[in-house]
Amino acid sequence: QVQLVESGGGLVQPGGSLRLSCAASGSIFNIYNMAWYRQALGKQRELVASIGGTTDYADSVKGRFSISRDKAKNTVYLQMNSLEPEDTAVYYCNIRSGTSYHSSSYYWGQGTQVTVSS
Repeated sequence: QVQLVESGGGLVQPGGSLRLSCAASGSIFNIYNMAWYRQALGKQRELVASIGGTTDYADSVKGRFSISRDKAKNTVYLQMNSLEPEDTAVYYCNIRSGTSYHSSSYYWGQGTQVTVSS
């Protein structure tokens, strides 16, 4: 089993910053990709940023958010700057892990709430 524990969410004013963390533990073999998704109320879950062979960002967060990882700690981070009310959502950590790429599975964290409001 793989467990993902997220932290760092909360309430922040527009223009503020937050840093999310997600630590993976359990039966971790190779981690091929780590990512952050978010889901706003009444909307579909969307990819925010991912890091693996390449680093990719949603257009809406480019230049404001930065994803990074600590391979030794099996942890992925999301630094969020210049936050806007539109960034309000539940943020989910996601990893692709397995003994090989073709036998790997996706795992999800429980989500952490980010609210941007004055």
